[in-house]
Amino acid sequence: MCGIFCQLSASPAPPEPDKTVCGQLQKRGPNCGQNLTVRASDFSHTCLFSAHVLHMRGVLTPQPIQDPHGNVLLWNGEVFGGLPVSPNENDTAVISKRLASCDSPSEILHVFSSMQGPWAFVYHQKAGDYLWFGRDFFGRRSLLWRFDRDAGIFTLSSVAAHNLGDCAWKEVPAVGLYRIPLKTIGEGISFEVFQWDNGGNGGGDDELRWETVHDDCVAITNQSRLVMPSPVAALNMCLPNTSEEKVSESNNQLNGKDLEQLLARCEETSEVHALIDVLSEAVRRRVQSLPYIQETESPIKDQADVAILFSGGIDSMILAALADRHIPIHEPIDLLNVAFKLHAPKTQKDVGNKSKKNKSKKLNAGTENYSATSATCPYDVPDRVTGRAGLEELRALNPGRKWNFVEINVTQEELQEERRERICHLVYPLDTVLDDSIGCAVWFAARGRGFVGESGDERPFTSAAKVILTGIGADEQLAGYSRHRVRFKTSGHRGLLDELAMELGRISTRNLGRDDRVIGDHGKEARFPYLDEDVVSFLNSLPVWTKADLSLPRGVGEKLLLRLAAKRLGLGQSAVLPKRAMQFGSRIAKMEDNREKASDKCTRLLTG
Repeated sequence: MCGIFCQLSASPAPPEPDKTVCGQLQKRGPNCGQNLTVRASDFSHTCLFSAHVLHMRGVLTPQPIQDPHGNVLLWNGEVFGGLPVSPNENDTAVISKRLASCDSPSEILHVFSSMQGPWAFVYHQKAGDYLWFGRDFFGRRSLLWRFDRDAGIFTLSSVAAHNLGDCAWKEVPAVGLYRIPLKTIGEGISFEVFQWDNGGNGGGDDELRWETVHDDCVAITNQSRLVMPSPVAALNMCLPNTSEEKVSESNNQLNGKDLEQLLARCEETSEVHALIDVLSEAVRRRVQSLPYIQETESPIKDQADVAILFSGGIDSMILAALADRHIPIHEPIDLLNVAFKLHAPKTQKDVGNKSKKNKSKKLNAGTENYSATSATCPYDVPDRVTGRAGLEELRALNPGRKWNFVEINVTQEELQEERRERICHLVYPLDTVLDDSIGCAVWFAARGRGFVGESGDERPFTSAAKVILTGIGADEQLAGYSRHRVRFKTSGHRGLLDELAMELGRISTRNLGRDDRVIGDHGKEARFPYLDEDVVSFLNSLPVWTKADLSLPRGVGEKLLLRLAAKRLGLGQSAVLPKRAMQFGSRIAKMEDNREKASDKCTRLLTG
């Protein structure tokens, strides 16, 4: 992974890039960095390429990488399949070599459409003088663009700077590849688009994603009408027959008090084993694709290479259980658990002014007997409680593994300082209350600075793991959100399918670019096993009622297939925890104005 930056200017002497942007690029790639300037022979334009590399694969390969033909590549991604990359090879060098052999647009499209894994790139193809760029099908790596028409400068960057009143930066839509003919930039910025042929995925959400195209740029469909085949199978849109619908409706009468017993009565099918197999392979690719270790180096490590954003919920528990299969037993695994300090309990007088409804309100989801006033520590938030319980489950599964449960505690003062100084730039150009809450929570979690308990004592601890596994993608594919239940209740399986199709179509604009920027700020790399192409294709191939049965109680029906897989892996109570959003489980949502809505513009981000 790295921070990439390209500035295209019609001037032979463009201004220096923003210092804040340069600083953030360096944080993403602390291992090496350099610049390369390419000027047109007729001085009609200048391209500044800059990259800062986080060494993740094979031997350290500085970027920008320029091949013998003069082509220049900026690469921020990982190849987990599709193209052969041996353990001692660097995928940047492999891709550069493959692109150098391409003589036509169709050959370049083939290179990118055949790759499995997250990526964002910029590529200057000297033959024809073209600038190519784009993001992978899901948008798992950040790429932003900005066009200053008055200055004649077009910029692409992994990160941006949020200057008050500046709304010029936008996310590059993850709809395909783009190609700018540099010979014509004196007439303005126009680009050809080579779109993904999504085969019915995305729920018709292209209009939403195209909102981030600049008004001053001209987008045209490529003249050859070329498209890239979707890297994942189309979503199975089959509906159950009438008898199956009636059986599903009868489940509403089931007693949901003992959810574990209810889940145990569900039939374990071949789909459960198939899901475990495909997800296990996705995790293996992501925990074993690490910097190449020479045979002379000692294999024994006291620091983890891999960490997991860990709440103790089903998504992160399954990732931990599967990572345990593929990481050598003598290596630790870091479990990053973030909590925001709860306010001091209110006095009896304050409580008396509250309604009975608010007075009895619990801190949500799977911890029904937990409330703010019963907390023994200001950081005993719901995710901390379930995280500790999950830790004990993992220790029971593999007592020989060293599980570093990192308790990351954040005060309101630290939250405000880091948001103002750093996080507001990373979340930008997103700007809602939800983006603020999740962006801040993920940033502190990924930093990995907290405490671990040993023999009853706590000691300061900072995770050194470069790879961070995150469970994003599970809810979007397996109907894990409350809105899925609402849609199912109002529109049945047809409405649920439309909602799920929309989820993957908008995941790049809602989550992935932001999370990549936030996690990458620590010189660490986010990896998303649930969004592995093979995992998505497998889940897309299944009928929706196999993946979720929303007539069953909460904590069972949503993500039913994943819960059955968790049981098969030997997990316990974590298999039946209802979905709890990170902003509520970590309690960051309680640190600010409770009257805010998630979709509101966040003034804390706007003011820095």
